[in-house]
Amino acid sequence: KGSLFHLMFSCFTIPTSTDKIRLMYGINSCSGRVEVLYNGIWGTVCDDGWDLTDAAVVCREMGCGDVIEAKSAAYFVPGQMWMNTVQCTGIESTLKSCRSYGIASCSSNKAAGVICQPAVTLVNGTHSCSGRVEVRHNGIWGTVCDDGWDASDAAVVCREIGCGNATEVKSAAYFGQGSGPVWMNNVSCNGTESTLKNCVLSGRVRQNCSHEKDAGVICGPKLRLQNGSSSCSGRVEVLHNGIWGTVCDDGWDLTDAAVVCREMGCGDAIEARKGAFFGNGSGPIWMNNVNCYGNEQTLKRCRSPGWDVQNCNHYKDLFDCMHSCVF
Repeated sequence: KGSLFHLMFSCFTIPTSTDKIRLMYGINSCSGRVEVLYNGIWGTVCDDGWDLTDAAVVCREMGCGDVIEAKSAAYFVPGQMWMNTVQCTGIESTLKSCRSYGIASCSSNKAAGVICQPAVTLVNGTHSCSGRVEVRHNGIWGTVCDDGWDASDAAVVCREIGCGNATEVKSAAYFGQGSGPVWMNNVSCNGTESTLKNCVLSGRVRQNCSHEKDAGVICGPKLRLQNGSSSCSGRVEVLHNGIWGTVCDDGWDLTDAAVVCREMGCGDAIEARKGAFFGNGSGPIWMNNVNCYGNEQTLKRCRSPGWDVQNCNHYKDLFDCMHSCVF
């Protein structure tokens, strides 16, 4: 029986040509739909049996720290399937080392996803896309020295955290001094890197820099409020795949609105309005039936059927943080 058991699973492990993995359509480089490369083609993983143990392996393989959530039902977007019923023990270093029932016969709307702890974050900014740059190394958060810090470096950070383009480069602890190690110094990015850790740097840990020189950045946000009476009121619009679109008001309430106000740096939500109060938007209606717990850092982390998965019209574009937010 032991030999038969071994034979059964050796036949269904991931092919050795599946040696690459990536996360797509997430809000940063540490979240998104799980994709694996097989025979030169990227495909997704079926959510049958997908759980936190499997997701933890992906997060570790991606260099993204601990898993926050394991997502199913094409939370990020549907996709062609390559793997089905992944069974990880949790100690594997790569997803291909986990047991799997091979190439999937699974519908595209069951694509698995993950949300991991990011390796880079912005702290003390006016919104979620601005602040002091902090990086996680060996499980400990620290800062980046501003020696050599420029627009190319800032651009990599903004892209990695899902915040679009860099609009301002900050130095000299503009967002306040951090604590802990100054992990990186003399960072030199060419601007095309997917993560800050892929950039060239002269030193990690051992360098001559203090927190008075902590680097910062202001990125273009992925969320905005349009046609309101202030910067904290208006129609909610989100940026996805480089295109601005709106959010349908189906199921929209103060809990969802609170996430938007916090992400925008606008305090508490006063009112959540529906029915295109500030006029119809244009372009795609990116999100529908948004369902936030209320503690999410960004609207994109809230539950929804997926990007552009909706039956909604612009006359139902919603509005948030009405008139002003409470500070």
